[in-house]
Amino acid sequence: MTTIAVVKKNGRIAIAADTLVTFGDTRLPGEYEANQKIIQVGDSFIGLAGSTAHFEVLRRVLTALDRPMLHSRQDVFETFLRAHAILKEKFFLNPKEEDDDPYESSQITALIANPSGIYGIYSYREVFSFERFWAIGSGRNFALGAMYAAYPRGRTAAAIAEIGVSAGMEFDRSSAGPCRVYEVAAATAGIEQRPIPLRR
Repeated sequence: MTTIAVVKKNGRIAIAADTLVTFGDTRLPGEYEANQKIIQVGDSFIGLAGSTAHFEVLRRVLTALDRPMLHSRQDVFETFLRAHAILKEKFFLNPKEEDDDPYESSQITALIANPSGIYGIYSYREVFSFERFWAIGSGRNFALGAMYAAYPRGRTAAAIAEIGVSAGMEFDRSSAGPCRVYEVAAATAGIEQRPIPLRR
């Protein structure tokens, strides 16, 4: 599936992702196709796990929304609630997962990084705001362990995010490089808010 990580540390916020796409038993590494699991919407970077169908669809939905706000838990919830209706109506989203689900599913798991913080959004539009780091995808457990070990050691947000994704790429069979990392300054840091793409 994937490994995607977000980190907030020392006034910097980073998001990183692997670039492998799989089709059943077939792997499409980043060297063969420009796989981009992180999309940019305004000053937000959104890393998507799950179906590759989400990448272009969600990019279109969020860029077409009037003022898609992603700068607080409430903003993220409201934006993805609006997006859910469009996904169903215009892009034929299948919202069914289990018979006893409490709500329709958006079928989306994503991490968001922007100057206001780091957020996670899950299938039923549950939103989390993280203080240090988090990861999603099939390599998430490897990433979480690696970032837990790296976080207190004085490394940068971008370096920690890359360490997390690198652990996923090393041990998860559905994650592979190259790793892509983007970093922004936190809004409270007073530093230039400019994305910095880092490559291996």
